[in-house]
Amino acid sequence: MTTPVRIAQLSCGSEYSGIQKEINDAAAAVNAEVFFPDLTLADIRRSYGEFGLDVRSGDLKLQIARAKALVEGRVDADAVFIATCFRCAEGAIVRNELRRYILHNSQLPVVSYSFTERTTSGTLLTRMEALTTIARRRALLAREVQEGTTLGVDSGSSTTKAVVMKDNEIIGTGWLPTIEVLKSADDAIDIALKEAGIERDAVEAVGTTGYGRFLVGSHIGADLVQEELTTNSKGAVYLADRQRGDSTVIDIGGMDNKAISVSDGIPGTFTMGGICAGASGRFLEMTAKRLGIAITELGPLAMKGLSENVPMNSYCIVFGTQSLVNALATGTSPEDVAAAACHSVAEQVFEQQLQEIDIREPVIMVGGTSLIEGLVYAMGQLLQTEVLVPPHSQYIGAVGSALLASGFIRGE
Repeated sequence: MTTPVRIAQLSCGSEYSGIQKEINDAAAAVNAEVFFPDLTLADIRRSYGEFGLDVRSGDLKLQIARAKALVEGRVDADAVFIATCFRCAEGAIVRNELRRYILHNSQLPVVSYSFTERTTSGTLLTRMEALTTIARRRALLAREVQEGTTLGVDSGSSTTKAVVMKDNEIIGTGWLPTIEVLKSADDAIDIALKEAGIERDAVEAVGTTGYGRFLVGSHIGADLVQEELTTNSKGAVYLADRQRGDSTVIDIGGMDNKAISVSDGIPGTFTMGGICAGASGRFLEMTAKRLGIAITELGPLAMKGLSENVPMNSYCIVFGTQSLVNALATGTSPEDVAAAACHSVAEQVFEQQLQEIDIREPVIMVGGTSLIEGLVYAMGQLLQTEVLVPPHSQYIGAVGSALLASGFIRGE
């Protein structure tokens, strides 16, 4: 049995909110154990005083002291999980400051999370899985070259992607809507293999990722079944040719979003999710449908409009859609509505996800929504930087899976 990964928990309110069991269950599901670093009262007083952040909560002061103990090497851990209540502004400030402090002063992978009393182990599972992978398999994640013939499958909430790679080149791709999970995966694989001009038995290793990764992985006998935070970050820096140095990966998906700070191909801090589907690709699909156009036409249309001409509720998908309907009813042009929808999604990702990581250039956008140029433009305007969209960006999870799966050919 593999030794469990030790995850240091720095949190405030997880016990009395009732979610501590959910955190423990999520960690146990990926063979990790969560622990609270032990400190003396003198340690707490000294560390809090040295850190220089004036907070009132005793639990937050304890978080600060535990963070300093980790950075100073007085507590051994493989990874760090920082959590505070969604409703606490003081907690949010401490959470972000501690995340930056640990990231800049240690090699420990960190994930920060704002929870509610309805947070479940299922919600936390992908985050815990990513933390354990980074802690356990840094050598695999540092892989820069794909070798042999491998297959990567990304079973996503909206689409299923398959990629065949051979000796560091993509030779086949397949893309289909996710309807029946297994059938969509089989059909996408067939399309990719046909384009690659090879048979299934020529594939030496297989990797799966996405929401359906476990089901599809079992069905096709995958060597690697991996959450999308690590596969997407790996695929992004590979395709963008940014495997050395720092970068930020943004993936706005059909149901949730991911923002990942990457250093030398390895995720450092990351966040995923979102408060509402108004910050997802689903909102853009609804906008395109309301405008009577294909989603592929939304980006070019948005580039012709001005988002400031449409007053938006940039929080909820229902009220956001209502804002667009009202704008159209008053004679606002479809171009301005398309631009407003793209700006709204970019703004929410900026406010909800990008505040939880350190933004490092270049900024790389991936996933199907990265093909919507109006969204990429809006994100670049908010971040005041040029956003990079690499070739094959829509296949990012499948590419990362195929790349990482090649490590199994050598038994890494």
